[in-house]
Amino acid sequence: MSMPTAARTLTMLALLALALSSGGCTSSSLNARPMPPIVGAWVVRAPEAPFPLHVFVFHPDGTVEQSNPDAGDPKTSDSNLTGVWTPDGGAVRGKLVEIAADRSTHRFVSRTEIAFSIRVAGDTFRGTAEARSYDAAGQLLDGHVHATLEGERVVP
Repeated sequence: MSMPTAARTLTMLALLALALSSGGCTSSSLNARPMPPIVGAWVVRAPEAPFPLHVFVFHPDGTVEQSNPDAGDPKTSDSNLTGVWTPDGGAVRGKLVEIAADRSTHRFVSRTEIAFSIRVAGDTFRGTAEARSYDAAGQLLDGHVHATLEGERVVP
C-alpha cells in the first residue's frame, strides 16, 4: 500500500521542519549567558528592621521580591515588597518598595522605598540598606533607617 502524494508531501515537510528547528535549540543554549550570582532565593537577616528575617527572590530579568511574616508588625500590614536590581561593578544595587496599611482602619499608612547594595560571595551575601518612608502626598516622613543585610542562599 502506498501513501497518497499529499500525505507524503505533508510528512516530508513536517520532517524538514523538525530537522531545521532542532538546530535552533542547540545554538541558543550555546549562546546562553551564565546567570548572575545573585539570581535565586535567599534567607536574609536585617537586624535593624522591624522584623529581622526575610526571604528575597532575585529574578534574572532584574526584578526582586521580598517577603516576611505579615504578623511581624502588630500595627501595619507590610509583608511584601517588590523592586528591581542591577549589577554595579562587583556588587548588586537595587530598590524595593512596600505599601503599608493600618490593620484597624485598613487605610494607607506609608510607601517605603529601601535602597540596597550587596556583594555576593558564593552562597552568601553582605550589604547595607537604607529605608525612607513617604506619606500619601509623597512627602518624606521623619528620619530613615539604615540596616545591614546578610543573606544565605536557599539550596535544594
